[in-house]
Amino acid sequence: MPQQRVVLKNCGVIDPRRIETYLERDGFKALAKVRREMTREQVTDEIKASGLRGRGGAGFPTGIKWEGARQAPGEEKYVICNADEGEVGTFKDRYILERDPFTLIEAMAIAGYAIGAKQGYIYLRAEYHHLFDLLQNAINQAKKSGYLDGFRIEIREGAGAYICGEESALMDSIEGKRGESRYRPPFPTTSGLWGKPTIINNVETLMNIPQIILNGAGWFSQMGTERSKGTKVFSISGDVENPGVYELVLGSPLRELVEDLASAKDIKLIQIGGATGRILPYEKIDTPLAFETVLGAGAVTVYNRSRDVIDIVYRTMEFLAEESCGKCTPCRQGTEVMVEILEKFHRGEGREQDIRNLEALSQVMMLTSLCGLGQAAPNAVMDTLQYFKDAYKKRVVV
Repeated sequence: MPQQRVVLKNCGVIDPRRIETYLERDGFKALAKVRREMTREQVTDEIKASGLRGRGGAGFPTGIKWEGARQAPGEEKYVICNADEGEVGTFKDRYILERDPFTLIEAMAIAGYAIGAKQGYIYLRAEYHHLFDLLQNAINQAKKSGYLDGFRIEIREGAGAYICGEESALMDSIEGKRGESRYRPPFPTTSGLWGKPTIINNVETLMNIPQIILNGAGWFSQMGTERSKGTKVFSISGDVENPGVYELVLGSPLRELVEDLASAKDIKLIQIGGATGRILPYEKIDTPLAFETVLGAGAVTVYNRSRDVIDIVYRTMEFLAEESCGKCTPCRQGTEVMVEILEKFHRGEGREQDIRNLEALSQVMMLTSLCGLGQAAPNAVMDTLQYFKDAYKKRVVV
């Protein structure tokens, strides 16, 4: 099956610095439609009916999130676009922002209308500073053309913290605090940025909104699987001949992305979803890419048979230990202990008890960590213990 361009519809077609080229491709027609023809409730109902789920990794239903913020009491509400994209191996949002900033701005304005917000923020990854002027130019053009009347968008830059990709830490960062995960409840839809109702969606999620409004929820929901509607944009890298950004209908087999499009060969394993994602052996190459199987934030890293499984897991856990915000004990200490244990296997000095300790610690971290970082940090360990246990046993001292 060829790529299905929904999110990437305008990428490489419009001039990202000229709003006229966006208007020629139905730009801002969706915003005009919701303001002229739809109530706020009808907008959130349409997004709910589409089945759109968050593309940042968690997969929470977008329409339900919007509905919660719309129904929350209070005049002051916020829309946040998460453009932090700090997950290892992801670069799809950067690709989108570089080529089509106008769709994102239109989508944020629609979100603002839907929940009754007058203020929006784009939280931009520190390493994407080169995109600041491009985004600001697009905001200025949209404002000058009258499309942002009653809605203001500002850009806030991060400082390079991986944890600030997590929505509550991101809000702390915007507020000028050290980015740390918050205890929940309350949830952002009722008490988010500065304690006000807030919705946070990542770049790719928002890019779907204008087309859902123009084409209808039925058009969108016919693509994908029963629980995974629409398309997904993937960043693929590693041991492949054609690394890059690809968009596939959800439910497409992993083989189509990895072998057919990226031309990978001699594959040992594939990590899907970044550092906290899942690891599959080549034998699982026909796994459907969907929320009910494996997906994550859209990063796909391919490793060929020359790669060392233990080295991959060890380096992954070193990164997660470094990037833990340290607020909760299971993640703060659990990642450090995992690094210590994995280092023993890396040196060829593991013990049988170390394998059992990794399994037990993984369960504790998944059940008790405060946010998704700690909860998903053991994924690489658990998956490689399941599929590549011999790699550990070969490093056990007899």
